[in-house]
Amino acid sequence: MPLMLSSPSPVLELKPYKSLADAELISRIQAVRESLGRELLILGHHYQQDEVIALSDFRGDSYGLSQNAASSSDCRSIVFCGVHFMAETADILANRPEKLAERTGRRVPVVLPDLAAGCSMADMAAIDQIEDAWDQLGDVLETADLTPVTYINSAASLKAFVGRHGGIVCTSSNAKAALEWAFARTRRVMFFPDQHLGRNTAFRMGVRNDEMPVWDPYAPALGGNTAGQLAASRVILWKGHCSVHQMFRPEHVRMFRQKYPGIKIIVHPECPQEVFELADESGSTSKIIKTVEAAAPGTKWAIGTELHLVNRLKQQHPEQEIHFLSPVVCMCATMYRIDLAHLCWSLENLAAGTAVNVIEVDEETARWSLVALERMLEVR
Repeated sequence: MPLMLSSPSPVLELKPYKSLADAELISRIQAVRESLGRELLILGHHYQQDEVIALSDFRGDSYGLSQNAASSSDCRSIVFCGVHFMAETADILANRPEKLAERTGRRVPVVLPDLAAGCSMADMAAIDQIEDAWDQLGDVLETADLTPVTYINSAASLKAFVGRHGGIVCTSSNAKAALEWAFARTRRVMFFPDQHLGRNTAFRMGVRNDEMPVWDPYAPALGGNTAGQLAASRVILWKGHCSVHQMFRPEHVRMFRQKYPGIKIIVHPECPQEVFELADESGSTSKIIKTVEAAAPGTKWAIGTELHLVNRLKQQHPEQEIHFLSPVVCMCATMYRIDLAHLCWSLENLAAGTAVNVIEVDEETARWSLVALERMLEVR
């Protein structure tokens, strides 16, 4: 049975948890997990710290984790060890109308252990900036012939914008399918917030770089472009990027090839184009993991993605030689914010009936976001 107090209690303060030893935090986390049983799901994104991942019921990428939670019939509480936009997506999927009906209207709270765990890429595209860009584009283009596509690494407000304007959400694994879906409907695509995923995907589909102008939301007009450049466009890219994947450079690829003959380079498609094109293989976090798992013993890899994941693969596959594709330490600092203290604090508050850091998307935003997410499911 869930560990619930008979009457409301004061919210437990975070500060005392920060002084506790890891062993005690782990013990208390396990106690809550045992008490809440199958009604609790702890989700851990691949980029989380190892000690947090070890306590997760599911580990994976952002959308896969949300799907796991949403498909559970027993789940009554979600603690998402990831970042803000991921918790939003989990809330939208876990509390969609049919799920609420199954639970007679009862919502599943989605808790983000540390509200400061955001995403720098998602923050590079605010809804007012997207709406302003769309309005400006309407002055020089026919927006009826423009499909908005947002990467899942974006706020719910952007997903809702896409849903309202006939667009689609994509992941790094189905970006090509999403662009094909969009091009079947309109001549042009507006892709945000990550310019590199959009450029790398479209370029491999035959779209030239000169047909992909970049929209700078801080430029005085037209995103820093001319009306002619926009008229000649196929894909209008947003000036956003992942702070982790932006760090990988072509010279890093050349250095590893020179130092380790026969090494294979695999990178995430959020890397800059000049790195992406030099790699032997590319793909989502899940694809990188599966590729390494399937590789023969003795294979040498240099991997261009988040440091914690690369180190975890190195530990799990000692039969292979695995390197991090950069001489510079490069980790997702916002993912790193969720630690055992925050996890324990949020779980014990949840068990005490004083849930903290609950992420709840408003009904209208959730409705239109779900439209865009369901379109994504159609092309997976």
